[in-house]
Amino acid sequence: MKRNYKLLVLVLLFAAASCSFTTKTFNDPNKDKTLIELISYVLKNGHYDAKEVDDSFSSEVYKDYLEALDPLKRYFYASDIEEFQQYETLLDDQIKNSEITFFDLTHTRLLERMAEAEGIYKEVLDKPFNFDKDEVLDTDYSKRDYVSSKKEMKERWRKQLKFSAISNYYDIKKEQERKLEDDADYVAKSDAELEKEARELTLNSLDEYFDFSDDLERKDWFSVYVNAIVEEFDPHTFYFAPQDKDRFDMAMSGKLEGIGARLQKKNDNVKIVEVISGGPAWRGEEVEVGDEIIKVKQEDEKEPVSVVGMRLDDAVNLIKGPKGSKVTLTLKKVDGTIEEVDIIRDVVEIEETYAKAAKVEKNGRVYGVINLPKFYFDMEDYSERNAASDVKEEIVRLKKEGMDGLVLDLRNNGGGSLKTVVDIAGLFIKEGPIVQVKSKLEGQQVLEDTDSSILWDGPLVILVNELSASASEILAAAMQDYKRAVIIGSKQTYGKGTVQNVLDLNRWIKNNDLGDLGALKITTQKFYRVNGGSTQLEGVKSDVVVPDRYSFIDIGEKDQKNPLPWDQIEAASFEEWNGYIDFEETLSNSQKRMAENEHIDLIRENAEWIRDQRNSTTFPLNYAEYSREMELNEEQAKKFDRLSEYQSDLSFESLPYEIKLFEVDTVLSEKRERWHENLKSDIYMEEAVHVLEDMKMNNIKKSGLADVKK
Repeated sequence: MKRNYKLLVLVLLFAAASCSFTTKTFNDPNKDKTLIELISYVLKNGHYDAKEVDDSFSSEVYKDYLEALDPLKRYFYASDIEEFQQYETLLDDQIKNSEITFFDLTHTRLLERMAEAEGIYKEVLDKPFNFDKDEVLDTDYSKRDYVSSKKEMKERWRKQLKFSAISNYYDIKKEQERKLEDDADYVAKSDAELEKEARELTLNSLDEYFDFSDDLERKDWFSVYVNAIVEEFDPHTFYFAPQDKDRFDMAMSGKLEGIGARLQKKNDNVKIVEVISGGPAWRGEEVEVGDEIIKVKQEDEKEPVSVVGMRLDDAVNLIKGPKGSKVTLTLKKVDGTIEEVDIIRDVVEIEETYAKAAKVEKNGRVYGVINLPKFYFDMEDYSERNAASDVKEEIVRLKKEGMDGLVLDLRNNGGGSLKTVVDIAGLFIKEGPIVQVKSKLEGQQVLEDTDSSILWDGPLVILVNELSASASEILAAAMQDYKRAVIIGSKQTYGKGTVQNVLDLNRWIKNNDLGDLGALKITTQKFYRVNGGSTQLEGVKSDVVVPDRYSFIDIGEKDQKNPLPWDQIEAASFEEWNGYIDFEETLSNSQKRMAENEHIDLIRENAEWIRDQRNSTTFPLNYAEYSREMELNEEQAKKFDRLSEYQSDLSFESLPYEIKLFEVDTVLSEKRERWHENLKSDIYMEEAVHVLEDMKMNNIKKSGLADVKK
C-alpha cells in the first residue's frame, strides 16, 4: 500500500543524515553486509512497532531461520546444530555489527549436506521397498530430533521416500485395475514392476527438486536469512530480492512487459506452460504450450544466447523486455521441429488479476456480480488501470443492463492498494470516512470519500471468506458500519489490520557499485474501522455466517507468527445509510434460510473432515494398511461429492462488450464459461441473490441519511 510512501522516505532520509552510515560503508564490496546494515536501520526507524534487537530476538531468528532451511530435518545433523548453537543469542550482535559469520557457516554446511542427500536418496531409491513391512511415518517434524549419524539420516530419508513411493504405487495399482476392467486385452504388470515404476516417479520428482535447488545461488539463500530477521517484526514485513520485487510489482498491477507466456523449467529445458490471452505471443499464433525455448536473441545482438541449463530467472530476464523491443526465440516445437520466432514485446495484462462482471436474471429482475481478485494498482502511476476504475466501469455497464442489485465478491481477495478501497467505497455512499489509519510518524488520520455523488445506490451484498484480508476487510467493514451492504460469508475474515509500504533500498545509496539491493516491504501503519475498532486479528464478522472448507482450519492473522496486537481508537463521525427498509429482517430471513439448508450442513461436515485430515500426521507404510485407509477416505469423500454436484437455478452470462471479445478470444470465452458454471453451483452466490431480492429500498434512499454515529 503506497499511501505516505514519500513522507516515510523523507523522514528516514532526514534521519540518515545523522546516522552511522559512512561513504566507506556504501562502497563496501560486501553487498550482504551492507544490506544487513541498511535493512536494520530502516526497520528501527520506520517500522510501526519496531522490536528490540536483543538476545530474545536473536533466539527467534535462529530458530525460524534453521526451520526455513531444513523444515523436514533431513539435511542437518545434531552435530551441526551443536556447532550452530553458539550463535543462538549472538545474532543480535551480528545484526548490529553487520556481520554474517552465522549465515556463511550455515550456508556452506547446507550445501554440503544437500550434496550428501542427493547421494542418499539415489541410493535408497535404487532398491525395492518392502510394502509388507509394518511401519509408520510421523510427519509432525517439530517433534523430531536431528539425527546423530549417517545411518539415521539414511533411515529418515528411506521412510520419507517410501511414503512418496507407496502413494505412487497405490495410484498406479488403482489405474491398472481400471484398465483391466475396461480392456479385456490389457496385459497387467506384476507388483514388482509397479513398485519399480512408483520408485522411478519418486526419483524423477526428487531429481527435479534438487535440479531447482542446484540453481539457487548464494543471494537466494541470503534472502532466506534476511527474511528470518525481518519477519520477527511482524508477518507482513518482508525483504524482496530484485527478482522478487519485479514479481510483486507485476502481482500488484497485473501487468508485465514481455512476450506474454508463463515458463517453467523442466530438467535443463525452459518450457512454455501457458500463452497469456491477448499478449504478443498469443497474437502471433506461432508459440504453443509445450514448446521449449532453446535460444534467445535480442534485436541489437548478432548471436543468440542458449538458455538450456540456465537458471529460470536468468532465462526470464533475457526473454522479457520493454514494450516495442524485439526478441527472437529459437523454439523446439511440440512436434520436434526447430523454429525461430520474432516477437515484439508489449505490455501484457494478466486477465485473472482484474475485476470481472456477469449478470443473472431471477424472477424478472437483473442482478450484477463483480468478482474482484485483489485491489490492484500500478505502483508507479495510480492513474493507470486500477481496481477502483475497473469496478466503476463494470457498475456502469451493469446499470445499462438494468441491474436491480449488486454482489461484490471479495472471497480470497488478499488486499492491495488502500486508495482503491476508499475510491470503491465512495461509489456506494454519498460521502464520509472510509477508514482510519494510525502511524508512528503522523498519528491518527481519517481517509474519506469526499465525492457526494453515488454511482450505485441500490441493494448491495459483499461476499467474504477467511482469505479475504486487508483491503477487503476495510471495504467490508466500512459497508457494514454504514449498514450499506449485507456481508455474507465466513464467521470472520482473515484479520490483517496493518498497512505496508514498499521501500526501494537502492535509493539510499549514492554511486552504488553493489548492484540492485532489492526492496523492503515494511509495516508502517495500522488501520481501523470508522467505528474505531481494529480488524487486526478479529477481522470482519459476517452478518450472515455460512461455513466453508476453511471454517475449521487455522489460516488467519492470529495463527501467524509475530502478529501485531488488536486495539481500538476513537470512532470517526459518520452517518448510517438510510436506503433500506427492514434491513434487520433481511438478515433474519437469510440466517433462517442458511440454518434450514441441508447443503450447508454438508459443507460444515466437510470442513470438519478436512480439519481432521489436516491434523492427522501419522501414515502407514504397509500397503495393506495404507490401502485400507485410502479406501476409507475415498468412501468418506464420496459423501461430499454432492457438494460439487450442487446446481442452483441461476444462469449467469457475460456483458455485451465481453461477448464481442469472445469472437476473437476463445481462451477468454472458455474462462468465462467455467466461471459462470462455478457461479451456478455456488451456494453462497445463490444466497447473495436471495438477499438482493429481499432488500427493499427506501424511496428517499438518494438523500435520506440517519443520525450521526460517534
